[in-house]
Amino acid sequence: MTTEDFATYIASLPRVLAGAAVLFRDAEGRVLLVEPNYRDGWALPGGTIESDTGETPRQGARRETAEEIGLDVELGRLLAVDWVHGTARPPLVAYLYDGGILGEEDLKAIRLQEEELLSWRLVPREELTDHLPGALGRRVVAALDVLTEGSGTVELENGHRVG
Repeated sequence: MTTEDFATYIASLPRVLAGAAVLFRDAEGRVLLVEPNYRDGWALPGGTIESDTGETPRQGARRETAEEIGLDVELGRLLAVDWVHGTARPPLVAYLYDGGILGEEDLKAIRLQEEELLSWRLVPREELTDHLPGALGRRVVAALDVLTEGSGTVELENGHRVG
Protein backbone atom coordinates (compact mmCIF):
# COMPACT_ATOMS: atom_id res chain seq x y z
CA MET A 1 0.00 0.00 0.00
CA THR A 2 1.39 3.41 -0.94
CA THR A 3 1.35 6.49 1.25
CA GLU A 4 -1.34 7.97 -1.00
CA ASP A 5 -3.46 4.79 -0.74
CA PHE A 6 -3.14 4.87 3.03
CA ALA A 7 -4.18 8.55 3.17
CA THR A 8 -7.21 7.76 1.00
CA TYR A 9 -8.10 4.84 3.26
CA ILE A 10 -7.82 6.98 6.41
CA ALA A 11 -10.00 9.71 4.82
CA SER A 12 -12.67 7.09 4.08
CA LEU A 13 -13.01 5.95 7.69
CA PRO A 14 -16.08 6.91 9.73
CA ARG A 15 -15.87 10.17 11.66
CA VAL A 16 -16.38 10.31 15.43
CA LEU A 17 -16.29 13.43 17.60
CA ALA A 18 -14.64 13.37 21.02
CA GLY A 19 -15.32 15.55 24.03
CA ALA A 20 -14.17 15.66 27.63
CA ALA A 21 -15.67 17.27 30.70
CA VAL A 22 -15.03 17.54 34.43
CA LEU A 23 -17.39 16.79 37.30
CA PHE A 24 -16.82 19.28 40.12
CA ARG A 25 -18.78 19.15 43.37
CA ASP A 26 -19.01 21.32 46.45
CA ALA A 27 -18.94 20.12 50.07
CA GLU A 28 -22.72 19.54 49.93
CA GLY A 29 -22.40 17.30 46.86
CA ARG A 30 -23.90 19.79 44.43
CA VAL A 31 -22.53 19.70 40.87
CA LEU A 32 -20.99 22.72 39.14
CA LEU A 33 -22.80 23.52 35.88
CA VAL A 34 -22.05 26.23 33.33
CA GLU A 35 -24.46 28.05 31.02
CA PRO A 36 -23.14 28.35 27.44
CA ASN A 37 -24.12 31.40 25.37
CA TYR A 38 -24.03 29.49 22.06
CA ARG A 39 -26.88 27.06 22.82
CA ASP A 40 -29.77 26.59 25.22
CA GLY A 41 -29.39 24.75 28.48
CA TRP A 42 -26.57 23.94 30.87
CA ALA A 43 -23.39 21.87 30.62
CA LEU A 44 -20.34 20.73 32.55
CA PRO A 45 -17.02 22.52 32.15
CA GLY A 46 -15.37 20.86 29.17
CA GLY A 47 -15.50 20.66 25.41
CA THR A 48 -13.99 19.24 22.27
CA ILE A 49 -10.73 17.32 22.44
CA GLU A 50 -8.25 18.81 19.99
CA SER A 51 -7.13 15.39 18.83
CA ASP A 52 -5.69 16.71 15.57
CA THR A 53 -3.00 18.43 17.65
CA GLY A 54 -2.30 15.29 19.69
CA GLU A 55 -4.36 16.32 22.72
CA THR A 56 -5.61 13.45 24.88
CA PRO A 57 -9.04 13.35 26.56
CA ARG A 58 -7.53 14.16 29.98
CA GLN A 59 -5.51 17.05 28.56
CA GLY A 60 -8.57 18.37 26.73
CA ALA A 61 -10.72 18.27 29.87
CA ARG A 62 -8.08 20.13 31.87
CA ARG A 63 -7.48 22.74 29.12
CA GLU A 64 -11.20 23.36 28.61
CA THR A 65 -11.77 23.72 32.36
CA ALA A 66 -8.93 26.23 32.68
CA GLU A 67 -10.26 28.20 29.68
CA GLU A 68 -13.93 28.12 30.66
CA ILE A 69 -13.89 28.65 34.44
CA GLY A 70 -10.30 29.66 35.19
CA LEU A 71 -9.50 26.62 37.35
CA ASP A 72 -6.44 24.63 36.29
CA VAL A 73 -6.54 21.57 38.52
CA GLU A 74 -5.08 18.10 38.38
CA LEU A 75 -7.95 15.85 37.38
CA GLY A 76 -8.93 12.71 39.22
CA ARG A 77 -9.93 9.44 37.69
CA LEU A 78 -12.04 8.76 34.64
CA LEU A 79 -15.61 8.25 35.86
CA ALA A 80 -17.51 7.55 32.63
CA VAL A 81 -17.15 7.02 28.90
CA ASP A 82 -20.32 7.58 26.88
CA TRP A 83 -21.03 6.78 23.23
CA VAL A 84 -23.70 9.25 22.13
CA HIS A 85 -25.41 8.65 18.80
CA GLY A 86 -25.77 11.73 16.61
CA THR A 87 -28.59 12.79 14.35
CA ALA A 88 -27.34 16.06 12.84
CA ARG A 89 -23.73 15.24 13.70
CA PRO A 90 -21.39 12.24 13.87
CA PRO A 91 -21.43 10.12 17.03
CA LEU A 92 -19.67 11.54 20.08
CA VAL A 93 -17.41 9.79 22.56
CA ALA A 94 -17.68 11.73 25.83
CA TYR A 95 -15.13 11.32 28.63
CA LEU A 96 -16.04 12.49 32.14
CA TYR A 97 -13.35 13.04 34.78
CA ASP A 98 -13.55 13.63 38.51
CA GLY A 99 -12.61 17.20 39.37
CA GLY A 100 -13.04 16.63 43.08
CA ILE A 101 -14.66 18.83 45.67
CA LEU A 102 -14.28 22.59 45.35
CA GLY A 103 -13.91 24.62 48.54
CA GLU A 104 -15.12 28.17 49.10
CA GLU A 105 -11.82 29.63 47.84
CA ASP A 106 -12.03 27.55 44.66
CA LEU A 107 -15.59 28.71 44.02
CA LYS A 108 -14.59 32.35 44.56
CA ALA A 109 -11.73 31.86 42.06
CA ILE A 110 -14.07 30.86 39.20
CA ARG A 111 -13.68 33.24 36.27
CA LEU A 112 -16.02 32.57 33.36
CA GLN A 113 -14.83 32.67 29.77
CA GLU A 114 -17.10 35.51 28.61
CA GLU A 115 -16.86 34.51 24.94
CA GLU A 116 -18.64 31.21 25.68
CA LEU A 117 -20.33 31.27 29.08
CA LEU A 118 -23.10 33.32 30.70
CA SER A 119 -23.12 31.96 34.24
CA TRP A 120 -22.45 29.03 36.57
CA ARG A 121 -24.36 27.39 39.40
CA LEU A 122 -24.25 24.51 41.85
CA VAL A 123 -27.08 22.01 41.33
CA PRO A 124 -28.16 19.20 43.69
CA ARG A 125 -28.31 15.66 42.30
CA GLU A 126 -32.12 15.54 42.31
CA GLU A 127 -32.29 18.58 39.98
CA LEU A 128 -29.54 17.57 37.55
CA THR A 129 -31.75 16.04 34.88
CA ASP A 130 -33.90 19.21 34.90
CA HIS A 131 -30.81 21.19 33.89
CA LEU A 132 -29.05 18.48 31.85
CA PRO A 133 -31.64 16.60 29.81
CA GLY A 134 -30.95 13.42 27.87
CA ALA A 135 -27.64 11.60 27.70
CA LEU A 136 -25.66 14.32 29.51
CA GLY A 137 -27.91 14.24 32.56
CA ARG A 138 -27.82 10.45 32.70
CA ARG A 139 -24.02 10.53 32.28
CA VAL A 140 -23.57 12.87 35.23
CA VAL A 141 -25.88 10.83 37.46
CA ALA A 142 -24.03 7.62 36.47
CA ALA A 143 -20.71 9.32 37.34
CA LEU A 144 -22.06 10.37 40.72
CA ASP A 145 -23.10 6.74 41.27
CA VAL A 146 -19.54 5.63 40.48
CA LEU A 147 -18.24 8.02 43.14
CA THR A 148 -20.84 6.91 45.69
CA GLU A 149 -20.31 3.19 45.03
CA GLY A 150 -16.55 3.44 44.77
CA SER A 151 -16.83 1.39 41.58
CA GLY A 152 -14.77 1.58 38.42
CA THR A 153 -15.30 3.64 35.30
CA VAL A 154 -18.76 3.14 33.83
CA GLU A 155 -19.37 2.45 30.15
CA LEU A 156 -22.43 4.20 28.74
CA GLU A 157 -24.37 4.44 25.49
CA ASN A 158 -26.51 7.57 25.28
CA GLY A 159 -26.11 7.89 29.04
CA HIS A 160 -27.34 4.36 29.81
CA ARG A 161 -25.09 1.75 31.44
CA VAL A 162 -24.04 -1.14 29.22
CA GLY A 163 -22.64 -4.51 30.16
